[in-house]
This record gives sequence, C-alpha cells and structure tokens, in this order.
Amino acid sequence: MTTIRTPRHVLMMSSIMLATVLYTLDSTIAAVALPHMQGSFSATQEQVAWVLTSYIVSSAIMTPMAGYLSDRIGRRWLFLVSVSGFIMTSMACGLAVNLEEMVIFRILQGAFGAPLIPLSQTTVLDAYTPATYGRGMAVFGVGVMLGPIVGPTLGGWLTEVFDWRWVFFINLPLGLLALLGIHLSVRDNPAEDRGRPFDFAGFAFLGISIGALQLMLDRGNSLSWFQSTEIQIEALVAAVCFYMFVVQIFTRDRPFIDPHIFRDRNFSMSLLLSFVIGFNLMATMAMLPPFMQNQLGYPVLITGWLLAPRGVGTMISMALVGRLVGRIDPRLLIVFGLVCMAGSLWQMSLFDHNTTPALLVQTGVLQGFGMGFMFVPMSSMAFSTLEPRYRADGSGLYSLGRNIGSSVGISILMGALAVYARQNREQLVTHINPFNPLLNALEGSGIADPGNLQGLEVLNQMVQQEAVMLGYLDDFRLMMLVTLIAMPLVLTLRPVSHRPA
Repeated sequence: MTTIRTPRHVLMMSSIMLATVLYTLDSTIAAVALPHMQGSFSATQEQVAWVLTSYIVSSAIMTPMAGYLSDRIGRRWLFLVSVSGFIMTSMACGLAVNLEEMVIFRILQGAFGAPLIPLSQTTVLDAYTPATYGRGMAVFGVGVMLGPIVGPTLGGWLTEVFDWRWVFFINLPLGLLALLGIHLSVRDNPAEDRGRPFDFAGFAFLGISIGALQLMLDRGNSLSWFQSTEIQIEALVAAVCFYMFVVQIFTRDRPFIDPHIFRDRNFSMSLLLSFVIGFNLMATMAMLPPFMQNQLGYPVLITGWLLAPRGVGTMISMALVGRLVGRIDPRLLIVFGLVCMAGSLWQMSLFDHNTTPALLVQTGVLQGFGMGFMFVPMSSMAFSTLEPRYRADGSGLYSLGRNIGSSVGISILMGALAVYARQNREQLVTHINPFNPLLNALEGSGIADPGNLQGLEVLNQMVQQEAVMLGYLDDFRLMMLVTLIAMPLVLTLRPVSHRPA
C-alpha cells in the first residue's frame, strides 16, 4: 500500500473523505425528517418521497459527467466548484417554503454533489497500487457507506433538538471545512485531457432516459401504471433514449462514455452488483424511519439512535475486509456479505408491532456488516483489472450504477408498499363479519365496537395500520429476493492475481 505520511496527503485524504461523507449523508439524512416535511408541506407520503428521489436522480444524471469535467477544468477546480455549489444549494433546501422549491433545490444539490464520489474514488485509487486497492477501497468506503447509514441518526437528532431544516444547514460548517482542505491539498492530475470534446447528444440521451424512467417509477402507482397514457409515454421515452444513447457511444469517434470500458468483465459485473447495493441500502434507509415512527410509535430521536448501530456493523466489516482482500478470494467475501444482507432482510420480514429495539439493532448491525463485506472487495475487483485511462469514467459509471439502484429501489418499494397495503386491506376486511368470534368479542367493549360509528372508525384505523405493517414486511421480502437473485452474478467475476504488498 502506498504510505500516506506527508501532511498534504493526510489533509487531502481527510478533506475528500469529508466531502464524500457530506454528499452521501444527504441521501438519507432527510429520510428521518420526511414525516415532519410532509406536515410542513401538506404532502402525501409518495409526494414527499421526491425529496429523496429527486436528489438521487439528479446525481445519477450528472455523475457520468465527472470524468469529462475533470479532464476539461481539472480535478482540483471541479472539487472546489462541486463543494461550493453543494453548500449553497444545501442552504437553499433548508430555506424552502414548499415542496416544489424543495425538490428544485434538491435537484441542484444532487447535480453539484454528483462529481464528488467519482473524484474522491479516482484520487484514492491514484494513492494506492493495484495490489492494495482493497485497502484503498476500505478507506474510500468509509465515506460512501458511512454517510447513508449515519444520516438517519444525525437527522433524527437535528430534527428533534432543532428543526428538520437543520438537516441541511449542518452542511455549511462541515462543507466549508472540506472546501478549505481541498483548496490547500488537492492538485490537478497532469494527465488530464483539456481538449476532450463533449458528446452532448450522448449525455442528453442518457440523462433523458434516466429522468423518464424515474418519473415513470414515481408516478406509476398513482396513475395505475400502463393504463395511463403518461406512463406509456415515459416508458417509451426512456427506452428510445437509452437505445439512442447506445447507438451514439458505438458510432461516435469520441463518445460520452467509451464502450470499450465494458469489455472488462469484472467492471461490468460489479456495476450490476453496485446496483443491488444501492437498491437495498437506500430503500432500507428510506423505509425504516417511517416504519419505526408510524408503525412502532418511536419518536424521531429514538428512531435515529436505533439506526446508528448499522454504521457500527459497516465500520467493523470494512476494517476486517480491507485486510482480507488479497488473502481470501474476494468473491467469497462478496457472497458472505450478500448472505448477511439476505439474513437481515429475512429477520425484518418477521417484524410485528411488538418488535423490540434489540431486534431492530440486531438486524441493522447484520445488514451493515454485510454491506461492508460487499462494497470493499467488489470495488477492488472492479478497478483492479480496469485500464488506468478509464479510471475517471469508470468511477463515474460505478457511482451511477449505485445511484440508479438507489432511486429505482426507493420508487419501486414505496410504490409496492402502497400496492401491498391495499391488497392486504382487501384481505383483512373479509374477516370483518358477524361470524368472526374475535370481532363479536369487541361488541360493547367501547374500544372498537362495530355497533357504533366511533367504534367503526377505530376498527378502520386498526385494519389500515395492520395492512400497512404487512405491506412493509412484503417489501422486506422483496428486497431479500433481489439479494438472493444477485448471488449468481458473483460467479461471473474473474479472480485477480494481485497480492498485498
């Protein structure tokens, strides 16, 4: 491993990791405050979910631009512009007065923050040799994985003690600290291609395709999916633009993304696995806060603290796996991580209204532990065989895969939750009849007496709450299924021959 001892290198690594943590933190820090934003903006649960998905979609569209912008204006200047813009848009989010403003500012915040992960990953890769990429990715993974996991805890504390707007205001002091460190320590890469032309058509096709797909996923449930003309149009636009993007990159001399990068099997398969990480991590972080607050009755501060141990599991696993990569087949480590993740989701699918804090912590630690075991060896294998000239674009695509997985996961699972809840309610109401002995026992109890209007209202609320609870459990089972399906992809990875230095 390249030893980083000079003060400038220490400052550089600390600053870019802080910037990475801030960017990834904002993908989930708002999740725990969503119920409060929902009340402030008078929005539905599906509408307020755009506070999360707009940020992720904007990041997904702009992430592939990182390689080109780095070549054009330099890594150092792109770092400074991204962090500065991220700080300003964070303040604007905290000052938003309605949902429309919030979504617009979150889009801008995601656009400015999008280059931070690819730039940080490229910088870390440059500081390590191919034989020690595992340890380098363990360092990088601290920023990428810790931010989304710590976000709900910090967001819960800020929301409870101050106000939900402070989940965005907190970026100002930390962002200025990262900006100063980057200004003093980061230097441009001398190999940058300042004359690289910009393939605007390729970028536009990809961006429109991603945006149309996300819009279709977010609005599909409320519009009855393909029974709606709007959903049909969005699906057609997404498919046609993606096809045009593929044609563009294979026919242009210097395309937006060089298709030769996908010849590296490890990199291509790792993209798919990064999609699974994003799908499960972000969807879990988006679903657990409202589940714990609305179904289990935990206050926002306690919800945040119960989610914190998930980060402990990730930190422990990254500390372990950074030393194991190169000594144990990375594919075995990835499979172990997937097994841990599937096991935690199986446990979560057995939750009920009496779920204890201990079980919530246990499942969180197990899932975080599995995430760390997946991320580090997967990132190491993705870049160990990739040609150095593709490193900047590869970092952008790798982040893109995780971002798309995140946005798709949140949209699909939030939509599935509404569908599952509706189906469960339809099944539950069939048991409300005069022949149900449990229902007859409530008659005259004064609690949920079906013999009067007040009792019927209470009974309706009980049925709805139980239907939503079962919907969450169905979602957890769906995530477990996605995790199990991803396991065969690990077999397609090619083992690398590097040995630790």
